[in-house]
Amino acid sequence: MIWQFDLIILVFLVITSLIALRVRDLMSAAMILGVYSFLMCLLWAEMGAVDVAFTEAAVGAGLSTVFLVATILRTTRRSSD
Repeated sequence: MIWQFDLIILVFLVITSLIALRVRDLMSAAMILGVYSFLMCLLWAEMGAVDVAFTEAAVGAGLSTVFLVATILRTTRRSSD
């Protein structure tokens, strides 16, 4: 394992998680969480857990992001905030 690569991924994970918490738009938050899942996939692959990385990529970054975006697009706003 290359510890510098792990450190860079961990810094990006912290940054994306903080951005996901601070953003006010649901679509942006869903996309940022997809990026977070992809970074977790990279971290799992770097640690040697390829099966977990593949599952994270398929379910976390793939299906969950698609379902979140589809749900957001099918809902309507009740207020004009």
